[in-house]
Amino acid sequence: MIQDVAGSTPELTDGVRHALEVSLRGCDELIPQDDWVKKLTRSEKTGVPLRIKLGLDPTAPDIHIGHMVVLNKMRQLQDLGHQVIFLIGDFTSLIGDPSGRNSTRPPLTPEQIKANAETYYRQASLVLDPTKTEIRYNSEWSLPLGSMGMIQLAAKYTVARMMERNDFHDRFKAGTPISVHEFLYPLMQGYDSVALKSDLELGGTDQKFNLLMGRHLQQEYGQEPQCILTMPLLEGLDGVEKMSKSKNNYIGITEDANTMFAKVLSISDTLMWRWYTLLSFKSLAEIEVLKKEVEGGRNPKDAKVMLAKEITARFHSVAAADAAEQDFINRSKGGIPDEIPELSLSGAPMGIGALLKQANLAPSSSEANRLIDGGGVRIDGGVVSDKGLKLAAGTFVVQVGKRKFARVTLS
Repeated sequence: MIQDVAGSTPELTDGVRHALEVSLRGCDELIPQDDWVKKLTRSEKTGVPLRIKLGLDPTAPDIHIGHMVVLNKMRQLQDLGHQVIFLIGDFTSLIGDPSGRNSTRPPLTPEQIKANAETYYRQASLVLDPTKTEIRYNSEWSLPLGSMGMIQLAAKYTVARMMERNDFHDRFKAGTPISVHEFLYPLMQGYDSVALKSDLELGGTDQKFNLLMGRHLQQEYGQEPQCILTMPLLEGLDGVEKMSKSKNNYIGITEDANTMFAKVLSISDTLMWRWYTLLSFKSLAEIEVLKKEVEGGRNPKDAKVMLAKEITARFHSVAAADAAEQDFINRSKGGIPDEIPELSLSGAPMGIGALLKQANLAPSSSEANRLIDGGGVRIDGGVVSDKGLKLAAGTFVVQVGKRKFARVTLS
């Protein structure tokens, strides 16, 4: 476990103590903490900002708020005056990162990488200050390295140490193929730290091996080794599994404001505090005051609404967050939102099950029937109880559950 700030040596200045507290907030490991304190102290004395690196491979066109955990940490350190470097792994994406996988992940094509990279920094800029962020691509130094340089780089690490990595070890033991090019990924990511002369590298807990590789290679190249700071993987809406699109427990940062607000409100009261620590820009002191108010009897929903509005405003605007809150209130009271999808269908009279399916309010007629049995379908505010209901020509506001609405004109 990381030593708490309160246990730090008393000779620390207030500025260094505060920077250490910011660094430790919500993090899993800071390795080695003593070296980071020395770097912070030197930076304060000389006025030279530290170089803080975060590398992301553009493996998909969009990112969800689970990715924001490390970006939030970057922003916190950026606000302390340090130089943050947002590194897009356009070269390493061509190799494919095997971290945490028990099989080889197919590398992306250059076209896919270019398309994904175009959106990455724009989305990251919703958290980072773009005017103070250095953006780099690791193809800048990886391509010029060439075959001779690659062989020389590979000579700086042993196969035995490479096999200490959990996923490589487990795959080898299970007889699952490991391609030689997969050994090159951590080497190339580590070389990024050499090229950028980074003082600190951030990443998720699943990146620890790669981050330590950077530290090792900097020593091999005669540089002062970077410190590494790993952040936990954010639990998704279910509060159990890590946030993932494949598990459908995520909030995409490009989702509309109403959906984003409602999804944050759907998390448990317990998970809310972890999200506050990892995602909010409120200070730990402010969060602690809020937590004590809830423990003292304040409705936890008040705190959750504050979190939902903060996250929604970050990716949209304060006005959009306010509107999303009002929309949620309207829905909770059974009211109709100001803006709902409108569509026209032909085939009157039409059965309610077929109408729900054609209006994309239910995936199938059988699911529509299940929703009706559960009292989850309304027409113009009235609950539908008859699965055999047929609707004549006209315009209706159809509601499924608390969130899905459509104004349907049937002819």
